[in-house]
Amino acid sequence: MKRLIAFLFATLHTFLSQAQHSLLWKFSTGSAVYSSPVISGDNIYFGSSDMNLYAVRKNSGELIWKYTTKGQVNSSPAIQDNKVLFSSTDGNIYALDRNKGSLLWTFKTKGEQRYDLWDYYLSSPVIHDGIAYFGSGDSTVYAIRVESGKMVWRYKTNGIVHASPAFKNDTLLIGSYDGCFYALGAKTGKLIWKFKTVGDANFPKGEVQKAALVHNNTVVFGSRDYNIYALDIKTGTGNWNMKERGSWVIATPFLHNDNIYVGTSDTHRFYCMSLSSGKIKWTLPLNMRVYGTAALMDSSIVFGCFNGKMYFVDAQSGMIKSTFQTDESKTRYTRLYDNDDHFRKDFELYGKDYIEAEKQILSLGAVLSDPLIENHTVYFGDTNGYFYALQVE
Repeated sequence: MKRLIAFLFATLHTFLSQAQHSLLWKFSTGSAVYSSPVISGDNIYFGSSDMNLYAVRKNSGELIWKYTTKGQVNSSPAIQDNKVLFSSTDGNIYALDRNKGSLLWTFKTKGEQRYDLWDYYLSSPVIHDGIAYFGSGDSTVYAIRVESGKMVWRYKTNGIVHASPAFKNDTLLIGSYDGCFYALGAKTGKLIWKFKTVGDANFPKGEVQKAALVHNNTVVFGSRDYNIYALDIKTGTGNWNMKERGSWVIATPFLHNDNIYVGTSDTHRFYCMSLSSGKIKWTLPLNMRVYGTAALMDSSIVFGCFNGKMYFVDAQSGMIKSTFQTDESKTRYTRLYDNDDHFRKDFELYGKDYIEAEKQILSLGAVLSDPLIENHTVYFGDTNGYFYALQVE
């Protein structure tokens, strides 16, 4: 009887969860979508590993135009006026007419490179006072004019820069795979300060992979040395750090009501923490990594996971309100997970065949794209090349 009750409860919970979501449309690209979308007017823009940047109608998913590069578009676009800017693994930054998709200019870096298997993202351009700032696989941070693509300055680090920049007034804040976090003058490119991550025995560099969160005088970011760091923006000194033993922290933290929300890589957790102290408010155990940044919808924190699920979690309690699962995750889930939601005994994530294991994870339709929410519609991409518009009641 207990098993029957549990089964009925699980069935009811699944029904209620699914009933809260309505798929408005689903758009197919040719390859994985790591890019996070941007909305401008009636259109939504995003990149794909199939080498294209797409513009589609946000209400219908109708293709407006696509622009093909010579590399994977694993960055998120930035829009100013009639221009949309983005980067590609071909080593170029492109500026297109956002209405027509026609090329306005390109800026060529000294080339892109991938750090390792888990280096999924490119640095995305961020526009600040008419200047586009971004990092590159050539270890350089660039500042170029949005109007012309002409370089204003560049700053050389000692590692690949695939983190996207963040700003506090005229201070640019960005991390590098060299294990340092930099504060640069946005107008001059001059170094204000740099912070070296502590490092770990397994990952001594302490690589910084994604963008930081900036709030008031604090900047917060994760590292591959198993730490989340909170620094004073003026001085670069540490306010606090939280050691997540055994796990990289890749995702950019999300801020809501003076708390930060962030997922981990290898410990498969999602945290709510105090911004001021780093004190953990609650922990949500998951069964796979979170690399994407969360978003807020009403009282729910929304984020994607490598298991092919989008989670809707109560911001205060950490309880899961509902989930949306990609079709491929539904179909292939039991190939990797058992009935208890743990990896099957015949599946090893970091064994000898770790490359093949990663391919199997990505085949679930893993969600590495940051969700974008507008009018109770959640927009995001997955690693099977689909882009979703999900209406949430």
